[in-house]
Amino acid sequence: MAEAIRPRRAWGSFIVRLLMLLSLSFAMMSRPALAQSILRDAETESLFHDMSAPLVEAAGLRPKDVEIVLIHDKSINAFVAGGQVVYVHSGLIAAADNANEVQGVIAHELGHIAGGHVVRFGEGMKMATGIMLLSLLLGAAAMAAGAGEAGAGILAAGQQAALGKFLAFSRVQESSADQAGASYLHKAGISGRGSIAFFKRLQNQEFRLAIPQEDSYGRTHPLSGERIQILENAYKNDAAWNTKTDPALEDRFQRVKAKLAGFVEDPRTTLIRYPETDKSVPARYARAYAWHKSAYPDRSMAEVDSLLRDRPNDPYFLELKGQVLLESGHPEEALASLRDAVSRAPDQPLISALFGHALIATEKPDNFPEAKKVLRSAIGRDNSNPFAWYQLGIVYDREGDRGRAALATAERYNLEGVPRLALANAEHAMQNIARGTPDWIRAQDIAMVSRTAISREGKKGDGVK
Repeated sequence: MAEAIRPRRAWGSFIVRLLMLLSLSFAMMSRPALAQSILRDAETESLFHDMSAPLVEAAGLRPKDVEIVLIHDKSINAFVAGGQVVYVHSGLIAAADNANEVQGVIAHELGHIAGGHVVRFGEGMKMATGIMLLSLLLGAAAMAAGAGEAGAGILAAGQQAALGKFLAFSRVQESSADQAGASYLHKAGISGRGSIAFFKRLQNQEFRLAIPQEDSYGRTHPLSGERIQILENAYKNDAAWNTKTDPALEDRFQRVKAKLAGFVEDPRTTLIRYPETDKSVPARYARAYAWHKSAYPDRSMAEVDSLLRDRPNDPYFLELKGQVLLESGHPEEALASLRDAVSRAPDQPLISALFGHALIATEKPDNFPEAKKVLRSAIGRDNSNPFAWYQLGIVYDREGDRGRAALATAERYNLEGVPRLALANAEHAMQNIARGTPDWIRAQDIAMVSRTAISREGKKGDGVK
């Protein structure tokens, strides 16, 4: 009986090891991005779009179809997880010295998208699983014939071969994405210096972690040194090698990097990195967020006002001023700055959503019609913002429109992945909205999707039992 159990243990061991490797795979494809914290910011998203657009076009994709999404994660990483979305960790932005380095990373990830690597990921699993199943059958046969040690050896060899096959497949995918990314940089006329610099930074990490540099066998990625060696000659011989990043784009990147530091880091760390003696725009921007997080609105506002003295029409500085005033309990005072920001950046729905929130926060009924107009406009441009739906639901509730208040709430919970609350509100909306209207049909759609999600959750729960 003990001999009969051993193949199952070997198979279980293989599955565990393979799943561990999958969690570290080239694109982090087994990580659900929505389980992590997505950071949304109008200025950052605009920058990501502009710095990636020439690369997206070089990859044969359409810029409007590709999203670059920022994830709150300190690790230096980026990944794709299906569709045409590149997820970039905040730690990568913090580690990058310049915009060109991030462009190199984005080019690589676009290589995964254009190459269909997420879809083909199952091929590597299928090959590895096939090898393991064959070794399992042969090992079991040997054990049944009384050759227990030989059977165990077959299982161990099969396990090793399966893992090796999967790892080799993953490394091929990575190398393919490297080559594709290099071609996109070339077509877009963007230097590969940043890509090489970033790989060298990763190589330094490998040195610090004492990762052997002789051979990448046993890894999901080629060693950074191997990647540098392959790419460096191609990049240096490219006409774009000495091409400088557009100064305006680089300035925007440094602003966003500092802004992100002020938002996600401990304020003390930010204030040490960007001391009061540093009067640059990025430094003042970072300190404004750090002081705001520390509950020093006056010091935060002093930094914001200094930025606006230099650039009085900057919509993102105006947005920050309105945010500080609003979150410090002064919504009425925030309106002028936010209204100005919206007028100067009418294509930025996140700013519009913040303005709508400020209008509602004044608790003045006269402001509600404008809030509804602004929020509906924001959702029209970006209907995937739960916060905007939440605020719109408040307006409908204040107006006494219970059906559309429930529908807006259902939209919010649907986006947040809370199907039971989405279903409850969708059903309430259907009871209070005229049957057959577009809003009623939308509520019906949310109800159907939510029921399916709840049913799926129930089946998973049954499986665990």
